[in-house]
Formats: sequence, structure tokens, C-alpha cells
Amino acid sequence: MRWTRAFIPTLRDDPADAEAPSHKLLVRAGLIRQLMSGVYSLLPLGLRVCDKIERIVREEMQRIGGQEFRLPALIPGEIWQRSGRWDAVGEELIRFQDRHGTDVCLGFTHEEVFAWLARELRSYKELPQIWFQLQTKFRDEARPKSGLLRVREFVMKDSYSLDLDTDGLDRAFQQHFDAYRRIFERCGLDPVAVEASSGAMGGSESVEFMAASDAGEDLIASCSTCGYAANVEKATSALAPVEDAPGPDAPERFATPGVRTIEDLARFEGGAPAERQVKTLVYVLDGALHLVLLRGDHPLNEQKLLDGSGAGEARPARDDEIRAALGAGAGSLGAVGVKEIPVLADEALQGRRDMTTGANEDDFHLRGVDLARDVEVKQWLDLREVADGEPCPACESPLSVGKTIEIGHIFKLGTRYSEALGATVLDEAQKARPIVMGSYGIGIGRTMAAVVEHCHDEHGIVWPLSVAPFEVVVSVLNPKDVETAEAGERIYEALIGQGIDAILDDRDERPGVKFKDAELVGIPLRITVGPKGLKDGKCELVTRRTGSKRDVDVHKVAEYATNTVLEERR
Repeated sequence: MRWTRAFIPTLRDDPADAEAPSHKLLVRAGLIRQLMSGVYSLLPLGLRVCDKIERIVREEMQRIGGQEFRLPALIPGEIWQRSGRWDAVGEELIRFQDRHGTDVCLGFTHEEVFAWLARELRSYKELPQIWFQLQTKFRDEARPKSGLLRVREFVMKDSYSLDLDTDGLDRAFQQHFDAYRRIFERCGLDPVAVEASSGAMGGSESVEFMAASDAGEDLIASCSTCGYAANVEKATSALAPVEDAPGPDAPERFATPGVRTIEDLARFEGGAPAERQVKTLVYVLDGALHLVLLRGDHPLNEQKLLDGSGAGEARPARDDEIRAALGAGAGSLGAVGVKEIPVLADEALQGRRDMTTGANEDDFHLRGVDLARDVEVKQWLDLREVADGEPCPACESPLSVGKTIEIGHIFKLGTRYSEALGATVLDEAQKARPIVMGSYGIGIGRTMAAVVEHCHDEHGIVWPLSVAPFEVVVSVLNPKDVETAEAGERIYEALIGQGIDAILDDRDERPGVKFKDAELVGIPLRITVGPKGLKDGKCELVTRRTGSKRDVDVHKVAEYATNTVLEERR
């Protein structure tokens, strides 16, 4: 490829709406362009990077026996209705009717379609199977942001394991876990594998691969001492035990004029510190009101609420719904004496006494509340979100909570989809058994963005050689000089002849422009060919990652660069 014939629209300034480094640099380096909110075009350089990531994914999936499919993105609503996700998934699912009035959707995952195809398997002898695809997915994100990190259209590698029993699923899960480690390592990433929620996918076990980044939206809690790590949607901590006073024989009502928040009550004379308050939230779970109780200083994690309650959808109740049900506004709410509304309580409140909570009357609270005596709790659940510095549940060392990007997610689905769609095989006893499934995903564009988040400096992107759009750039200074132009051509052709992915920068531009573009795009090696160096029979070889420079004989520089690339490829 010659730069004069390539479409590489580099920019000197950051796009005004970009905050994440990957968003800024992928736009500035000419790899992506936004078409509309959450929808991006991959320009030639961006496609080259994604193609290389996909090649790595294909190689590692084939290494564990994966067979590649290409399934439709347009899916009949009928099979999503059979699995129950047509109604369970919210507005993220893009659904509509075709001209014949048939319900259809644009898939953001393909469990149903693969389970539908698996109905053609007949015998346990045909198992195990690993099926995968690289396909465009659609998700109608409410707030797309950060370039490729949260989008509405994206390419994902999704794979599915099909086994007779859970032992087979365990083996497939481990195979994928190991394959994902190799994929991300080859892409230049070292993600943390964490326990996670399965969310709308369902399933018994779920692991996310998370790359640390301030641009990430997922929080993980991790322990540097023992290696414990979990998404905050799943993480727990070892809270210190609390000794409560017995308190009064019954709750005592007291006036709290103007008190509306946990902080207000903590400051109020005769009130209580946050850790001795019961916070009462009102949520609508699958259309029904519920009270959700937590310690005053503990935040709710909504995904834990969904997972623990089994609800498909959750939203905070509106003010009018709260007042109609409890007779008071937010800030004066409590669960004492409430019988008509189910109460879900966080496990940190179990056994607590002499606590303070709202009285379900504006400007009044109750002190001396005993949870076991005064509140009818329907379900005790892990609902709170862990905080930085809390004790690790495994070793009690302090946990660290930090931002990450989810780049891979693996689930044990079990038989949810095979049972719903009739995917069964006959076992040795000729008895029909539902196929046991696993689901495994990697976002290709998000992986590219995560690499940029991890590999950049003040000058631009610093691609690992394995996914760089080009491995070597030959920068010809003063291409109008015949000797210089011909030397650059010879070096470029020698690299191409050795299978090196090279680009010849033959533009009639100032050296500074060429160097800045090469650094911005992030090409791992740069060979500079200029009249001054050629007089001494030398070219300059620059390593992007370290910035190191060395002069190499013009007749040996192509060989030297080739050996450098081949060594790193290994």
C-alpha cells in the first residue's frame, strides 16, 4: 500500500465530543468515523485492525474445535417468544414487523438461532459441538458513548458449546476460558477474569474478561493479595460484625421535620448515623411494587436486585406510586408494619436491632427497629454494592474497586434455550435429553478500542505488532529526489516480498508531517529513507513503542526489519 493512494484521513485535533482516549485516537488516526449516535464506519485502517483481531479469534476458536457459521442478523420474533426473551428484554432489542405483519428483531445475540439449528442433532454421539460466528449485532443503547466502547451496531464473535451433560459443559467452559486468555494475550491485552452476572442471558455461571481503563463503565472489585476478582454486580465483601444494643420493646416514633435524606437524618439531633439507618427504596419489579431495604450507608446494585429476585425488569417507583402505596413521600419511608407489599432486604441487615427508619408518615421516623421482630422480610438477598477498601471475602485484605472495559463474557446457559426450542438428543438409553449449552462472546470493535486504551502515548496509538494496521512504514523524505525515491521503493518491495505488512509513505510532505502521522497511526516500525542518510549508505529504523532509533545499512535495513517483525510474530 502506498500512502498517496490510501484513504487515511488523519486529524490534528481531538473530536469535540470525544472523552475516551480510544475514541479520540481512533478518529484522529483515521480508523473510524461516526455516522450517527452509536453507529460507526470502519475506515480501511480500522478494518485492517479488526480483520487481524478476527484472524486471531478464528485461529484460537478453531484450535479448540470450533466450526464457523454465518447466521442472519434478522431473526423471526417467534423463536425469541419461545425462549421468553421477546418480552423479558427491554428496549435494547430492536424489534418491528415486516410488510406481512410478522414480528422480527435484529439480534444482539444468537442463542435462540443456534438452539434452533441444534434441533438437527439426533444422538449423543454427535456431541460435543462448538459452533461460532463473527456477525453484526444490534443493541438500541439508550446512551451510546465513548466511541466503540458503547455502540448500537457492532461485530461480535459469539460461540456456543453443545454437550450432553454438565460435565461436558464444564470442559467446554474451560476450553473457552483458556482460548480467551490466548486471544487477548495475542492482541496485547492482559484482562482480569472476574465473576459476573449472566443478566438477560441467564445461566448458572458467568465470567467476564475485563481490561482496566478509566474510560470503562464496569466496576470490578479485586484483591491484590489473594487474586479474588468480581464485577460489582456480583462482588461481595467481609463486613465486620456489628453488636447492636437490645433497643426498646417496640419502635418509637419521633418527629423529623424537613428530614428527607440519609445525610439529613445523620445530622438531625436525635437521629442516627448512616450505618444505623435502614434505607427503604421502592422498586417496580416486573410490574409489581416491592420494598428494598439496605443499610443507610450501602448503595443498591440494581443487577443484584434483578438476579436475586429473578425479575426481568426493575425500575424505581414514581413519586405518585410511592405515595399511593405507603402514604408518604421518599425520605420518610419504612417497612415496619407493611404487609401488602413484598419486602426484599440486604443480608447486611439480617439480625440488626435498634435501627432507625422512616415511619411512612411525612416528617416522622421510627427508632429502635428490630428487623426480625418488626419487619416481614420476604427474601434476604445480597443487594449492596461493595466499596473500595472493604475486606476481601476470601482473605480480608482491602479490596480495590476500579473502572474496566468488558471485552469478553462467557456463560454456562444449561438447558434454558434447548428446552424452549426443542433441541434434544437421544442418550445411550435412547431417552431424549435437552442439549446443555454454553455461550461465549467477544466484541471485536470494543477489543480494538481496549487495545488503544491500553497502548497509547501523547503522540498517538502504539499498536502491538499482532494487530497493527501495518507492521512497517517506509517514510521517504523528499520523494522528488530520484535516488531517494528508488531506495524507498526497493526497501518497500523487499519487505512485501518477505510477507511483511508494509506501507510506503511516498507523499510529498514535510518530514515532520510524515513522522507525526506514523506516530499517530501507531505503526510499530518506521524506516526513514532520506537523501542525507543515503549519502552515508544509511537508513534510520525507529521503534514506535520505545522510541529507540538506530542507523542501519541501506542494503540490510529491509532484512533487519523483516527479522524484527518475524521474531515478534513468534
